Amino acid sequence: MIDLSGKNALVTGAGSGIGRQSAQTLAAAGAHVTCTDIEGASTEETAAMIRDAGGAAAAWQQDVVSEDQWTATVDRIVQDQGRIDILVNNAGIELMEPMTATTVDAFRRVMDINVLGVFLGIRTASAAMAAQGGGSIINMSSVAGLIGAPRQAAYCASKGGVRLMTKAAAMELGTMGAGVRVNSIHPGIIQTPMYETFFEGMDATARATREAQLMKAGVVGRLGVPTDIANAVLFLASDLSDFMTGAEMVVDGGMTAH
Repeated sequence: MIDLSGKNALVTGAGSGIGRQSAQTLAAAGAHVTCTDIEGASTEETAAMIRDAGGAAAAWQQDVVSEDQWTATVDRIVQDQGRIDILVNNAGIELMEPMTATTVDAFRRVMDINVLGVFLGIRTASAAMAAQGGGSIINMSSVAGLIGAPRQAAYCASKGGVRLMTKAAAMELGTMGAGVRVNSIHPGIIQTPMYETFFEGMDATARATREAQLMKAGVVGRLGVPTDIANAVLFLASDLSDFMTGAEMVVDGGMTAH
């Protein structure tokens, strides 16, 4: 078992899906987890689930696009807990529509949340981590940051940006000798609330056909679940991955092995 006792983690987008499961998994390993999300009620629900299971958690609302809220969040964690050891930059949105139908405002919103939010997280948390002697930053990218997909131009662009920003940050922080590691995770098709966007407007028959197609995208015979990604988060948060930085961990059931 990985032991994160004495570690303090921040998970953004912790109100549901991969973020919620990641927060629960880190807490189960002994970390104190601060859960944030743009949706305050769902975030508190995640923290309550952690506490009910015997873990330690706090929760509050955070807009990852706000520079001031990032500063306030990291400052509060350091003030309350003494340090911040782990950041999971998980908050993000998806946009599925033809490129020709995508407005500039819609494109910018995806880039703001998925890219700017990660940038602000890295910049803010890494300063606190460097001052304390190190930490682990985990950025949630996607297989859409590695390969293209129809009707996902904005999403692919944003997740590709996260992939290379991760590598740039790892190089910069590594050469500073700050002890801060930065890695990315690239989930495949994971059954989360965001997964439901694949089926918007479909009837039951069309959905069944589409799900069968999605399952064939990988080679392990099933779709992914949030625990698959949370386990990768746990590994990158722990000292077992101490020699990893600037790496991209692909957790996709073999989807990109074709």
